[in-house]
Amino acid sequence: MTVITGHYGSGKTNFAVNMALQLAQAGQQVTVVDLDIVNPYFRTSDFRDLFFKKGVDIIAPMYAGTNLDIPAITAEVQSVFAKKEGYTIFDVGGDDAGAAALGRYRQEFLNCGAAHWYVCNCYRYLTRQPEEALAVLREIEATSRLPATGIINASNLSYDTTAEDILNAQPFAEQLAQLSQLPLVTTLVERALYPQLSALIERITPVDIYVGPVWQRRDMEE
Repeated sequence: MTVITGHYGSGKTNFAVNMALQLAQAGQQVTVVDLDIVNPYFRTSDFRDLFFKKGVDIIAPMYAGTNLDIPAITAEVQSVFAKKEGYTIFDVGGDDAGAAALGRYRQEFLNCGAAHWYVCNCYRYLTRQPEEALAVLREIEATSRLPATGIINASNLSYDTTAEDILNAQPFAEQLAQLSQLPLVTTLVERALYPQLSALIERITPVDIYVGPVWQRRDMEE
């Protein structure tokens, strides 16, 4: 079980989608819990059809996908803690406001030894310095009462990201890991850039871009 948090626009939902699809492709039974009750625009619920085609289950707020912006969490979320098999990914709303939803499940997360990965992006406002990103992380931990267990470096400029942008962001991610005393789990890189960077960055994961403006999104039929 993995909980994914981060600053608004850090890339956490895109990471959650990629992680779910990669696990499903590897034969895992995967459930995604959309726990984003803050941002109604970019959330894992938007990929319900894609998940269905790939065999990924999703649990979402009862009003997700409607024109009602009501922070209501379905009771179905509790069921994932009773599962004996499979993998569950929690995609959580941005910053401490979104992390508030984690509080009610704190003991369940601790009991099952869930990973809590904090996604950072040095190209986003308010997290351009390691100290700023650390402050957001500490706010998320304080609100959720769930300590982070690792850092995911998702520094990117969406479709305009270059290999140089990824390399320039590495010192930021490494310093954040050092300041937070957490491991840098991996650096995410758009799949087309992976061949250029795989030998230059020790822990690196190729991803596809799913989350973004409708007119730029990856073809959901693939």
